[in-house]
Amino acid sequence: MRRLAIAGAAAAVLVVAGVAAAAGGGGGLLHATADDAVHSTPSPAAPRGPLDPAAQRYLDAVAAGDAAALAAAFAPDALVIDVGREIRGRDAIRRWAENEVIGGVYTLLEHTPRADGVTMLVRFQPGGSDGFRAHYHFDITGGSITKATLEYA
Repeated sequence: MRRLAIAGAAAAVLVVAGVAAAAGGGGGLLHATADDAVHSTPSPAAPRGPLDPAAQRYLDAVAAGDAAALAAAFAPDALVIDVGREIRGRDAIRRWAENEVIGGVYTLLEHTPRADGVTMLVRFQPGGSDGFRAHYHFDITGGSITKATLEYA
């Protein structure tokens, strides 16, 4: 699979050929290439519209290896439901990110804007593993994630 890591606030949904180069701490944000469609079943659909800035900040923070920036994408009293487990508040979200998210690599396969947020289909590869596909449902109010529901796809 040929991909290029995307990092930074100006990161956009891009399809690029190249070698994966993870930013800071071994983590990164990768976007789907044509090769992903060949190797994924079912094939992911193309992202629809621009990614919400709060969701982009979440992905950019992982790419930068920055748990504090990831937590800052959330409202102060936000809730993360990680496959049924509840993590509430920025401090708890930062600790969760430090222990379970930072150091991993996301591949954004698809995203669908909703009136109250965005739903994303991602491949998450924690700590160099082969990873898994997941649906991330972000509720977003006032530019911050208020609730993130993470489910295996």
